Amino acid sequence: MKINKMDHICIAVKNLDEAQKVWGPVLGKSKPDIKYIDESEKIKVARYWLGDVGFELMESTAPDGKVAQFIKKRGEGVMLISFNINNTRESMDELKQKGYPFIGGPRPFKGCEFAFIHPKKMNGVLLELIDFKGTEFEEK
Repeated sequence: MKINKMDHICIAVKNLDEAQKVWGPVLGKSKPDIKYIDESEKIKVARYWLGDVGFELMESTAPDGKVAQFIKKRGEGVMLISFNINNTRESMDELKQKGYPFIGGPRPFKGCEFAFIHPKKMNGVLLELIDFKGTEFEEK
C-alpha cells in the first residue's frame, strides 16, 4: 500500500460553532474553507485547509453518532487521522492479509471510498484510509 499524503485530521467537538471560535484564530482563518453535513455518518463538519491537508472539526448530529460516542468515552479531542491512498479496497485486502482489523467495510463518500482500521491495532488511533482523488469537494 502506498500512502500519497496525510489527507486530514479530525477533532471531535461537542459544539461546532464554539470550536470554530477557538480554532479559527489559531489557524489564521475567520471561517472554515468548507462546511458540510454527512447524514450517513451523523456528523457536521468544518474543514480548514492547511496546505493540502484538511483539518476538520466534527460535531455529532445524533446522540448515537460515532463522534458523540467518542466524546462520551474519551472527551473532545483528536478522533482520527486519515491517509490518502490509491485504492481503498486493494489497501484493505493487503492490510487484512497482514492482520489489520477493519471496522466494517468500505464506505462511500463523494465519489470515493474510505475505511477505518481499528484503533486497537494502531496504538489507540482510529486510522482512516481514503482514496479521494480530488483536492476539494463541494460544500453540502
